Amino acid sequence: METERQRIARVTSEPIAIVDYDESWPMRFEQERHHLLECLPDDIVVRIEHFGSTAIPGLAAKPVIDMMVEVKDLQAVQERVVPVLQGQGYEYFWRPTFGDEGAPFYAWFIKRDPHSGERTHHIHMVEASFAEHWDRLLFRDYLIENPEVAQRYEQVKRAAAEASPTDRVAYTHAKTRFITDVTEQAKAHYR
Repeated sequence: METERQRIARVTSEPIAIVDYDESWPMRFEQERHHLLECLPDDIVVRIEHFGSTAIPGLAAKPVIDMMVEVKDLQAVQERVVPVLQGQGYEYFWRPTFGDEGAPFYAWFIKRDPHSGERTHHIHMVEASFAEHWDRLLFRDYLIENPEVAQRYEQVKRAAAEASPTDRVAYTHAKTRFITDVTEQAKAHYR
């Protein structure tokens, strides 16, 4: 049986592959969104958003659908959602929002293809007050409206994946400055 530390080490060292945009990604989001709305308590889920690179038409990405689920109460998620999704084979992690150890925490699930074991979806469950997470929607929208910025982001991601093909933490850190800068531009643009 894996310890929590071993589980984290396993998922953060899985290979990173950037693939060309797949027109099935929006449909795969909608299918999973429908599934979640069907199987989760409706008094917990507020909304479900598609974010990340697979939500940006034409952008190459890791072929994993990122989903943001606004929930009313993370304690209720731990009590009433985690057992449902784990029972369906999803991997569950209670993750820190900032850094490696500190609060606030959120619920993160990995869904995998039952045959290949490859990741298919990342589901991030957060409350409305988690501004850093919701800013990701501003980033998404800005890239959709600015294809030249999206193409620069693709270059950053491909370079990061090439430099750290089995280190998801390093891959994420390599993208952080670009994401932060563009998110600030998006905030100025949309607010």
